[in-house]
Amino acid sequence: MEAIIFSGIQGAGKSTFCRERYWDSHIRINYDMLRTRHREKLLIAACIESKQSFVVDATNPTIADRQRYIAPAKAGRFMIVGIEFQVATAIAVTRNAARAGKKKVPDIAIYATASKLQPLSFAEGFDEIWRVCVSAEDYEIKEIQREI
Repeated sequence: MEAIIFSGIQGAGKSTFCRERYWDSHIRINYDMLRTRHREKLLIAACIESKQSFVVDATNPTIADRQRYIAPAKAGRFMIVGIEFQVATAIAVTRNAARAGKKKVPDIAIYATASKLQPLSFAEGFDEIWRVCVSAEDYEIKEIQREI
């Protein structure tokens, strides 16, 4: 069982990465879809209770943001994987501009999230940390670190 927690600004490709890698194996936790922290907490609790792997597809820029997922998953004995999406803000703004409807966010939101980003660390409770480099066209897994 694993809890995968994404961190990165809007337009970094988190949802695409989620669809391509975890669609058939993990429950997707997404605040934009659930609309309240209460619903999100209920779904996470259900995943933990049923021993179902999940992925948190959200910006999660700060340590405090990530703790709401790490603490309960650790208590449920899940392996905690953090995936940090590293992208130039200009690339994220360009990618966001190509979005339509509610998927498009104001540029100011991207800059605000970028200003709050704190790098993932093992001190937070991660068992594994991935760093994904995002370019205008694609992304590649730059490194995977494991807590030893």
